[in-house]
Amino acid sequence: MQRKRIAFHTLGCKLNFSETSTISRQFGIKNFEIVDFAQEADIYVVHTCSVTSTAEHKCRTSIKQAHKRNPGARVAVIGCAAQANPELFMKMEGVTWVLGNQDKFRLEEVISHSLENGPEADDGVTKVEEVSDISKSRTFIPSWSMNDRTRSFFKVQDGCDYFCTFCSIPFMRGRSRSESVENTMKVAREIASTNIREIILTGVNIGDFGRHQDEKLIDLLAQLENLDGIDRIRISSIEPELLSDDIIQLVSKSSKLLPHFHIPLQAGTDKILSLMKRKYTLSTFSNRVKRIKELMPDACIAADIIIGFPGETADDFEETLRFVEIQDITYLHIFSYSERAGTKAVQMEGKVPETEKRRRSQVLHELSEQKKEAFYASQIGQEFKVLWESDHVNGFMHGWTENYIHCRTPFDKNLINQIRISRLVSVKREKELICDVELMPHMY
Repeated sequence: MQRKRIAFHTLGCKLNFSETSTISRQFGIKNFEIVDFAQEADIYVVHTCSVTSTAEHKCRTSIKQAHKRNPGARVAVIGCAAQANPELFMKMEGVTWVLGNQDKFRLEEVISHSLENGPEADDGVTKVEEVSDISKSRTFIPSWSMNDRTRSFFKVQDGCDYFCTFCSIPFMRGRSRSESVENTMKVAREIASTNIREIILTGVNIGDFGRHQDEKLIDLLAQLENLDGIDRIRISSIEPELLSDDIIQLVSKSSKLLPHFHIPLQAGTDKILSLMKRKYTLSTFSNRVKRIKELMPDACIAADIIIGFPGETADDFEETLRFVEIQDITYLHIFSYSERAGTKAVQMEGKVPETEKRRRSQVLHELSEQKKEAFYASQIGQEFKVLWESDHVNGFMHGWTENYIHCRTPFDKNLINQIRISRLVSVKREKELICDVELMPHMY
């Protein structure tokens, strides 16, 4: 078979990025040349997201861009949006394959079979049957990224059993599942055998890791703490009620687990949390933040919040603002509520107009920036271990402290993938906040 050029484009969460990297490596060892999505390719793969209507629109736009770039190319559509609405993508010009979340790991097999057997085989691989009923799946497929070569997003859990009223993820990714600690550590050791210095643990609900094996996330964290070959480990988003004192205590004493937490808040009133069918109250969230800061005063704490959920009144939003203002958190990830088919919130009364959602979003974004700037300023003069990455813009390279402060220094190729003690000297506002640093004479 003639060597084919294939390009990948990923939308959505870090989970998608880890999976795309794993899927693309299957092509890298076969008769394919992986090229950038902006280049002309024979095959384009769009890994989709369906968490909001905006995300779905971006998916369709990416497919159209690929087809315009090379009208003779074939397009594969995989992931959550493909799982949600395969018929829509099947009708799009240029699309040859549509694979859902369980089937996408067979992408190399499906494409190779199609190419080896000629155009007449296409009908056998483009049917909607390639989008399996994810709700029946109990199979967990681990993934990890290595595109950066500095940090790896390591998928340790998939799916969710919560069925919050606003969220379609359980329908797109299925029930919660993960591997055993033993098998997860086998993959972690594989990552450690590369030059990657930092692992970011990812999943849909990673706090639920191990439940079906009578294990817990802290069991995995304790094993990772002793993993040779990896210097730093971050925990991605973890639900407040699953962020135990034991986990916080372990991170506070660890030399590898980093003081960076991402805790979904989603709403700033117990009324809206109840409508969302979240499993915690504002008191639970506040308690977790307070405990983290007691043990790690310089920890970075991010929080997700959804504005404009049905029933959120102007008074509810003001209460949310007051709650966020007094929380010792670093910044927010802010999402405007978007109706998702099949979720209970679609049937709820009290819809918030789009103009009001945009106003509330802007107010929260401004508050988030104020909090982030204050946090950065509070860290000036301190020394941190910064992992420097290969990307560089306008003569500067970028890196991250243990507590997730974005730093820059003049580009030096010898610093790439190195952990260097660095003193924060000033805060600048480019497109986003960033700290200039003074490099100390010693590596870590």
